[in-house]
Amino acid sequence: MQVIFDRKLTFIPHVLHLRKKCERSLNILKVLSKTSWGADRTSLLRIYQAVILSRIDYGCMVYGSARPTVLRRLDTIHHSALRICTGAFRTSPVESLYNISHQLPLDSRRQKISALYSFRVQSVRNHPINRLSLPGGLCRLYAARPSHILPLCERTKMLLHDSDVSVQLSDFFTFPPWNSPLFSFLNPFSGFDKSSTVPITFQQLFHHHRYQYSSFVPIFTDGSKSDGHVGCGVVFPSDTLSYRLHNCCSVFTAELVAIFCALQEISPSNQRKFIIYTDSMSALESLSHYDNRIHPVALEILSVLQFLRNKGFSIIFCWVPSHVGISGNETADVIARFASDFLQRALPYCDIKKSLVSHLMSAWQQKWNLLTRNKLYSVKPSIGLWSALPMREFDVKLTRLRIGHTRFTHRHLFLGQRAPRCPTCQVDFTVNHILIDCPSFKCHREYHFNSSSVTLQDLVGETYHPNIFNFLKTIGFFYEHLVLLTCFFTSGSFQPISFSHFH
Repeated sequence: MQVIFDRKLTFIPHVLHLRKKCERSLNILKVLSKTSWGADRTSLLRIYQAVILSRIDYGCMVYGSARPTVLRRLDTIHHSALRICTGAFRTSPVESLYNISHQLPLDSRRQKISALYSFRVQSVRNHPINRLSLPGGLCRLYAARPSHILPLCERTKMLLHDSDVSVQLSDFFTFPPWNSPLFSFLNPFSGFDKSSTVPITFQQLFHHHRYQYSSFVPIFTDGSKSDGHVGCGVVFPSDTLSYRLHNCCSVFTAELVAIFCALQEISPSNQRKFIIYTDSMSALESLSHYDNRIHPVALEILSVLQFLRNKGFSIIFCWVPSHVGISGNETADVIARFASDFLQRALPYCDIKKSLVSHLMSAWQQKWNLLTRNKLYSVKPSIGLWSALPMREFDVKLTRLRIGHTRFTHRHLFLGQRAPRCPTCQVDFTVNHILIDCPSFKCHREYHFNSSSVTLQDLVGETYHPNIFNFLKTIGFFYEHLVLLTCFFTSGSFQPISFSHFH
């Protein structure tokens, strides 16, 4: 693994060297499978990611500043590998290859890796890259010259459409090894299943619990996340506190921030005994297991908790079930959902990562939605991952039917011939015409599919029709030597016409 730097930082030598190495590695995929035998698609994609794509990914945050025309030289490697892995025909559109294999285009993949790297190092204290910020004068210069490529730190900010986002530092040396924080919580409802217990039972259990801990001041916390809104709420005996958080925050982060805010509020209090109630079992479990992967907000909570206990505070945590009529919890839920005062704080890297990946997938879906004329779009309108068939031969056939590019329907593009036409309908043969429209196979559709009115999604969708291959075999769609013999009505009788080389 290496990155070749040239004098002008064009990265052309590196891209050419990388392309040459990856082209040789493509032979590994070629010998492992063909269109009718070999490894399954999932295994081939894993090999591609481990052997070839890992080389392309290495250092992409550095050479990603090269000109788009230079970077596009690597696209042919990506496309060739996806065609081999999926068995798609050579004329298949690259957008269909991305979708059917659930692999991002290389430019989007570089954006993802570069952005995650940038945000990751921002969460590390005293990392050298954190000092490489762009001065205001240079920002204006780059804005006046859009053709100039921005530095990595500025390119990554554009992906989130929020230049003011800051990453929370992860300081894992808050506690020395000999003084690891101890955390525990109460669960008076452990013996009751929420799905089979009526709310009044939980309310009675909670009243009994409050009687036992009546000397402790109760505080309820909750977090909420919905479309376009993230909030947290804290309910004290005589007051409430609510904040709106950045939309990138997860509901888990919102729950932790609510607990952190509660601890901050009780710090100047004259009272010394508090009990904090939350309906987030995941937050309590996270606080109970301190390690180097702990959430940064949970680390803040443990730090403040230790500080308060050293000052003589006695703080207990307790889990309560949500939406069972416990008034404090219900109030915290409401104020969290309608919080309006924005709380300015750094975001955990894990939340930024999820938001960035979600943004890239959403952008990919929007691009795919514009390709309504793409044959695969009518079968697979979403970019989600579809499972592959275990048998290579049938998986390749199904993939080609879904994409709409087969040897029979598109081989003429390589031979300089005109497209094959249906003698019955006088239209060009397509997968849609053969499977759906052609009246010559109406009786076969009724026999195999119990209906003559079927759609491509019914036949080759995510849950493909179990008789699709029997139907194709019956009409002669593929034979042992990949020969299609289509029978159609002419003058009231069957007349066989041969269309060779379909697969």
